[in-house]
Amino acid sequence: MISTTLGWLLCGLALVILLIAALGVYRLPDALSRQHAATKAATLSLTLFALGTALVAWDSAWTWRLILLVTILFTALPLASHALGRAAAALSEPE
Repeated sequence: MISTTLGWLLCGLALVILLIAALGVYRLPDALSRQHAATKAATLSLTLFALGTALVAWDSAWTWRLILLVTILFTALPLASHALGRAAAALSEPE
């Protein structure tokens, strides 16, 4: 009962963080700032959502899948963000 409630609260918190990040992507002035808001908040919110889902499901098979998902996200999102940032910086520099 408590784990289910805590899981739903974590999923709700993840949703709020993702909505704030979407507002940041809309309001921030340049591409690098928008990218920073999107990737950092996406990593945090997806991790919280996976943790909340693991608490709601309370099944070892789903828990291992969610741990694998978070591990892949922690690896892929910073690398993709770095590549996009370098491409944006390269396009904005005068030749």
